[in-house]
Amino acid sequence: MGQVVATYLVHEAKADLNKKAEGIALGLTVGSWTNLPAIEQAQLERHKGEVVEVIPLPDEERTNRYLGGERTRGLIKIAYPAANFSPDLPAILTTVFGKLSLDGEIKLVDLDLSPELLKAFPGPQYGIKGIREALGVADRPLVMSIFKAMLGRDLSYFQDQLRAQALGGIDLVKDDEILFDNPLTPFAERIRAAKEVLRETEAETGHKTLYAVNLTGRTSELKEKAKRAVDLGANALLFNVFAYGLDVLQELAEDTDISVPIMAHPAVSGAFSSSALYGLDRALLLGKLLRLAGADFVLFPSPYGSVAIPKQDALGIHAHLVSGWAGLRPAFPVPSAGIHPGLVPVLMDDFGNDCVINAGGGVHGHPDGAVGGGRAFRQAIEVVLAGGDPTAVGASHPELAKALSLWGGGVRP
Repeated sequence: MGQVVATYLVHEAKADLNKKAEGIALGLTVGSWTNLPAIEQAQLERHKGEVVEVIPLPDEERTNRYLGGERTRGLIKIAYPAANFSPDLPAILTTVFGKLSLDGEIKLVDLDLSPELLKAFPGPQYGIKGIREALGVADRPLVMSIFKAMLGRDLSYFQDQLRAQALGGIDLVKDDEILFDNPLTPFAERIRAAKEVLRETEAETGHKTLYAVNLTGRTSELKEKAKRAVDLGANALLFNVFAYGLDVLQELAEDTDISVPIMAHPAVSGAFSSSALYGLDRALLLGKLLRLAGADFVLFPSPYGSVAIPKQDALGIHAHLVSGWAGLRPAFPVPSAGIHPGLVPVLMDDFGNDCVINAGGGVHGHPDGAVGGGRAFRQAIEVVLAGGDPTAVGASHPELAKALSLWGGGVRP
């Protein structure tokens, strides 16, 4: 039959974690138990939630002060029978955390799906291996950059930015997540323009670059719009998954006519995951659930830079994306925000070679423009892979030297 085991972090005012756990297990499934006649218990047994484990945790004085009184902390694990829900993420999340998310200080920190349930989630179409094959890059981190200041700009500006980034050796260029379909840079025209620019730059340098166009619009139109993008020559899609929903991502990822990798952007996810007391754990939301739903790339804040998250959260996201798990293809982790070439050694040390180094200002803000910014990142990766120290380079790596002079080296958090 299968089941899903949900793990919650609770801060309980009434101190009895076992009673809290039993209340969750019954309240989210059959409602009550001991007062039911034996015949009804027999009928409902296969639908009853079960407490798997209750793990007390030490008190936190800071949390108690914040909440205005003592709280009993603990992890509670509840098993929900698959007979209670259809095999899709909206049904699972509503079952395990729907009304419970409104019930005080409780955070969903993990979900474990039984093998029977996991079969409903094929995961990424391409994953790390497929993307590396598409780019012809086997042995180093990929480099990605972002269009900057595109609002109010036209297609010629778009083409100039894309050309400079591709000539700098960037592997992936993505739209800004706030760039929607508009008269100056229409969706279809961006794809056509990008296809031509990247054909020219590949012919000039031999380097292949993917462009991720931002897939936006009404939900009912997205699949057909994505298929049209592929027909026009798009080779990747950017998707603001949390503005639309995990199930929408899965619908896109599972459609064989949408035959390009999908990049999941974390916009809006902070509303669900930033609190230590409420919502969903970052590693669960941005790691496990996005991989289940089919993201090939996952952007998330790095532990350093302009929008930082705790290192343990970033490493947890990374682990969920790249680990061997249920036969699902690994997805590319994309630690982002405030990244510059001096951070390359830290990024590679923390996330390994199977990651995407993503920069906006760290590319466009280079003294030699985006061409120089892209080259600086590529040079930093080259030096690290050779066992060298990027901060010690000189005239042999001029673009990297200029970047280090501007931004300095990496500082480990």
